Amino acid sequence: MRRLAYLLVPLLLAVAGCTATADEPERPAPATRAERPSPFADCAPLTVVPAAAAPTPAGKAGDQLPDLTLNCFTGGAPVNLRDVKGPAVINVWASWCPPCRKELPAFQRLSERADGRFQVIGVNSRDSRGGAQSIGEDYGVGFPMLLDQGDAFQRALERNAFPLTVLVDADGRIRHTDATGALDDARLAALLQRHLGVKV
Repeated sequence: MRRLAYLLVPLLLAVAGCTATADEPERPAPATRAERPSPFADCAPLTVVPAAAAPTPAGKAGDQLPDLTLNCFTGGAPVNLRDVKGPAVINVWASWCPPCRKELPAFQRLSERADGRFQVIGVNSRDSRGGAQSIGEDYGVGFPMLLDQGDAFQRALERNAFPLTVLVDADGRIRHTDATGALDDARLAALLQRHLGVKV
């Protein structure tokens, strides 16, 4: 009986006019919401030496950046941190972290004052793509952004702090790691001059 019902239903629907005919135009699929453009810059320049890169200052050389590959927020080829060309200031942050949000505008201003002497790089960690996108838009953040959906970068550095700032010299070695909380313009300028020999 059940088998008979399965055979009759399509026939009854056709008789009732509930199926599309060859003469009837197909209905368009519902429009999907267009993806918003990323506020962040492309990551390809991260593996190119900054145009006016400051030389490595004298002092104790630190460890190299970890051998870790992260995706770029804007897509394109993933970036191995060992391939990042310094000097660079790396800011690890998340949208759910209030001190991270507080300091992001200072990092944006720093990136605008870089003048090809150093790079400012974001690493969005333990966050959602939507959260990072919204904060980037709201705060006008435009520097390149890498994604670390776990916390692989922080684990490699053996640091579990938000926000976290890592200063890397021209040779790709870590000169300073800062986990003191939200940094402002003056503190960032002091750190760059002291550890990277760059005046901003």
